[in-house]
Amino acid sequence: MNQSAVTTSPLSDGVRKALEVSLRGVEELLPQDEWAKKLARSESTGKPLRIKLGLDPTAPDIHIGHTVVLNKMRQLQDLGHQVIFLIGDFTTLIGDPSGRNSTRPPLTPEQIKFNAETYYTQAAKVLDPARTEIRYNSEWCDALGARGMIQLSAKYTVARMMERNDFHQRFTDGSSISLHEFLYPLLQGYDSVALKSDLELGGTDQKFNLLMGRHLQQEYGQEPQCVLTMPLLVGLDGVDKMSKSKNNYIGITEDANTMFAKVLSISDTLMWDWYTLLSFKSLDEIAALKVEVAAGRNPKDAKVALAKEITARFHSAAAADAAEQDFINRSKGGVPDDIPDVALSGAPLGIGALLKQANLAPSTSEANRLIDGGGVRVDGSVVSDKGLKLEAGTYVVQVGKRKFARVTLG
Repeated sequence: MNQSAVTTSPLSDGVRKALEVSLRGVEELLPQDEWAKKLARSESTGKPLRIKLGLDPTAPDIHIGHTVVLNKMRQLQDLGHQVIFLIGDFTTLIGDPSGRNSTRPPLTPEQIKFNAETYYTQAAKVLDPARTEIRYNSEWCDALGARGMIQLSAKYTVARMMERNDFHQRFTDGSSISLHEFLYPLLQGYDSVALKSDLELGGTDQKFNLLMGRHLQQEYGQEPQCVLTMPLLVGLDGVDKMSKSKNNYIGITEDANTMFAKVLSISDTLMWDWYTLLSFKSLDEIAALKVEVAAGRNPKDAKVALAKEITARFHSAAAADAAEQDFINRSKGGVPDDIPDVALSGAPLGIGALLKQANLAPSTSEANRLIDGGGVRVDGSVVSDKGLKLEAGTYVVQVGKRKFARVTLG
């Protein structure tokens, strides 16, 4: 987390508390002293700050990794500030080049429309819909036209654009960079101008684009926004960032039982990071829970509480209670606290071979016999198909009542 000095002017208790909420779990808050001044001004004038988060509807569903920044938005929303949920329907036509080593294929307008229709419905499970401003950046990007796009492009240099890590690396590697990709950070920055935002949120991979907003606001005579980056949530495997392509994710539209079981499958160490980034409990409450666990309380109690909180958020408290009971009924106590981690290669891998290689069965034929008897579960679900092949990802595999392994398949 960035530790730049906060403004030396005295801060009220309210501003100090708001700054503490702002900094919870963040990677960077830049410039921190400017944000403190904005908070103080808001408190003295009673005028809420405008806080922006933009998401491109590149897929119809989002996972709980995406909700890390939504949680921060909700925390700031609860402080009384105006949050703006920006759907990048125009910028999706370009495709965000952040972190890419090749040109991203653009989506069709029909795909974008379909995905956008589901985005806010899902985000509203975290944000308060009554206090959220929803905008689409086609509103001002379409209006720019060719003349406006040329004028916007004149406000940044190619040399500065090539300082961006992914562009620099692709140029060095001889990989193609299309000219339209340079427009993406410019247009994301222009969103901040159009919305007159005071703060923009994003993942750590968005830092260049967020700082572009500061630059362009100054170019257009506005007070520059502050930028807040959140760490990328580590997925179920405890190694890589949460991603559908890694199959280490929890989709927020998954059923309650699956969601609950997946949260319980994470390691005790990863659990505390998830508490910081995903839970709405206060830092004091989380610290007290850690002290109890360190003093001997079963860490599974804390993990169950986290699983129920997350499941209740996206379903209901009743659904979370039912998911807990279902998990107990199906697995006779659930996943043990300490299960071996096994890394295997060769995805996709047949379930029989996986059981043998993970030392959960002495042979493939014995693995098949166990499957026929209903004694094999993957992520809490009984395996009935001996021909099942598992793609790359992380799975909690159970054989019988007592054999478990967290298998990462690559």
